[in-house]
Amino acid sequence: MQTINMPTKRPTSPHPILNLGFRIFFLSAGIFAILSMLKWSHITFATKFAFDPLTQIMPFYWHGHEMIFGYGLALIAGFLLTAVKTWTSQPMPYGYKLLIIFLPWAFARIIYLANGIQINALTMLAGFFDLLFWLLTVFYVVKPIYKVRQKRQIGIVVKMSLLLLCQICFYVALANKDLVLMKGSLLAGFYLIIGVVLTIGRRVMPMFIERGIAEGGEVVHKVKNSDLLDRLSLFGFFAFFVCDIFLTNFDWAKWLIAVSALVVAVANLLRLKNWHLPQIWRRPLLWSLWLSFFGMTVGFVLFALAPFGLISHSLALHAVSLAGVGLMTLAMMSRVSLGHTGRSVHNPPKTVALIFICMVMAWLVRVLWGWFVPSLYFASLGIAQGFWIMAFLLFVISYAKILASPRTDGLFG
Repeated sequence: MQTINMPTKRPTSPHPILNLGFRIFFLSAGIFAILSMLKWSHITFATKFAFDPLTQIMPFYWHGHEMIFGYGLALIAGFLLTAVKTWTSQPMPYGYKLLIIFLPWAFARIIYLANGIQINALTMLAGFFDLLFWLLTVFYVVKPIYKVRQKRQIGIVVKMSLLLLCQICFYVALANKDLVLMKGSLLAGFYLIIGVVLTIGRRVMPMFIERGIAEGGEVVHKVKNSDLLDRLSLFGFFAFFVCDIFLTNFDWAKWLIAVSALVVAVANLLRLKNWHLPQIWRRPLLWSLWLSFFGMTVGFVLFALAPFGLISHSLALHAVSLAGVGLMTLAMMSRVSLGHTGRSVHNPPKTVALIFICMVMAWLVRVLWGWFVPSLYFASLGIAQGFWIMAFLLFVISYAKILASPRTDGLFG
């Protein structure tokens, strides 16, 4: 007798914002990017970075933590809790299960915004929520990958696990007032996020460009990748990661830092050459991705100069972060939010170009002005903060309805 398989029950969630991970995390990360930068602006100009090491977090470290483990991990969670479904064909958390992953992240961010740079019981409570959020995220990302034995995702799994270790180290350092460990954990966390950005960017950039300039649905221009450039970028970045975190006390290591940073820069410049097509400049969703990689590449050139005192390490770090964590994530969110809600990536909101221009301006002011006119450091900082806030304000205004509405094609997701 023939067996008839009944169709599975259609998934449901209490609200479309909980249909898939990208929705709630992208929108919340956008809102948090505005609030945290407003808070950072207040801390910047109210304290001039003065702090009591016994009762307060160094302001730079507060800012670094919230950008890396607040904003950055929210973006990674939103992306992976969505992309892993495509990679593995396995269901990902939605509805109340997704809400349980999200709430610890939200509680931690509320505490950090309200508590500022103070170290107290609330800070440790925020640490509990931070670790719970990331443990849940890692579990739900690793589970389907392990189930289908998808070995090619091992790099992502390793980076997520190391990010958990960095979080633990940060809170251990905070409890012991260990500024050296605190700085190291934040720097390692930042580099791991950039590693994730480079990995995911390499995977999706060629596809996004090919489909973004497709004519009548047909791919007419192929974008090539290079295994050699992939290896150069990977090993160069790994060497830079190790040297810039663990070997900076050795004078001879500055040459290793410079060479490894240059290897990353050259490999990604050549990647950009392979990915460049004139048509991308007519499409903001494409030129924003290309420029974000270019900005990171410039940042790695600056990292190569920093060990010799030609530029500050902080300036190089912000060149990479504003491009890779600022512009890249805005570009990815803007595109993914359209594609995964059934909307055309060829018809984005009219504000997208302005969103990306604001972030490019933040990069130019923070990096170039900060480099060439150091006497106006605080002015450049304030203007860059303003452009960052404007970029994310426009994103939230433009995409809130899209992210909170059902898919246009009637599917669940």
